[in-house]
Amino acid sequence: MNTSSRFRILLSAALLCLGGVSFHAAAWSRLGHAMVGDIARRHLDPKARAEVDRLLAGEPYPNLGGVASWADDLRNTDPELFRQTSRWHYINAKGGGCDFDLARDCPDGDCVVGAINKELAILGDPDQPLEARRNALKFVVHFVGDVHQPMHAGNRPDAGGNKYQISLRTQIQPEAYAAKNYVNGVMGTNLHAIWDYYILASKPLPVLDYIAQLDQALTPGPYETPVAPDEPLAWAEESCRLIDAKGLYPPNNSHILTDAYLDSMRPLAEERVRLAGERLARLLNQTIGEGAHAR
Repeated sequence: MNTSSRFRILLSAALLCLGGVSFHAAAWSRLGHAMVGDIARRHLDPKARAEVDRLLAGEPYPNLGGVASWADDLRNTDPELFRQTSRWHYINAKGGGCDFDLARDCPDGDCVVGAINKELAILGDPDQPLEARRNALKFVVHFVGDVHQPMHAGNRPDAGGNKYQISLRTQIQPEAYAAKNYVNGVMGTNLHAIWDYYILASKPLPVLDYIAQLDQALTPGPYETPVAPDEPLAWAEESCRLIDAKGLYPPNNSHILTDAYLDSMRPLAEERVRLAGERLARLLNQTIGEGAHAR
């Protein structure tokens, strides 16, 4: 079996092995995070690819797509660590607007921007224990995905759309945890879950073909371009500004959506996944690849 075939089997298995994860708490769901991880994998330089393989050796699914939801899976596998890191998945602008103030909005580095920077420092330090660096890699893969999901970088008092209830008229079958809320073609959900899961899941395309399609739409490299220390903050502000600029909240405060909303927002969601994958590749190439020490 060649390397490509083995990877496809491992990634497919990782996507099928849902492990009881609650998708409503996971930006992009397992599908979206795996897409981000695999797009990044395709653009690692040889040194970064070798280090990723070394760090993830022994993982059930030893590739970036396979570990991309690890930080969410902690809810079930390590509840205490999940509690300690739960604030690392998002950032909210407490003062409104989208100009995040890290002293105000990310005290002690406990937000998605702070987490990316903290875990990158651990990942890039060869003197750190192997397990710490392995976990740092898994955190970085996940949080770069999170910061590109607009509902994880907002400024409204609704917990990133979790409190904005939606009746979604759709034929898309919900995940098992939400099946009880799907009645007669109407799904009782919230705006955050719409962005986490339904927009991407409604694409009628096998997941590996979907990933390939998104990757082909990327502007080619260069993936060695350094990432400035303040870029993760800029990514969060970029996500935040899209909420109003692209009309992510339904007009007239409506709480009823149809598949038409999913179709209209899918190009934006796909672009965020593509960007997350590209930027993750740049981060990893810079931190553990040929560009190490440039950051």
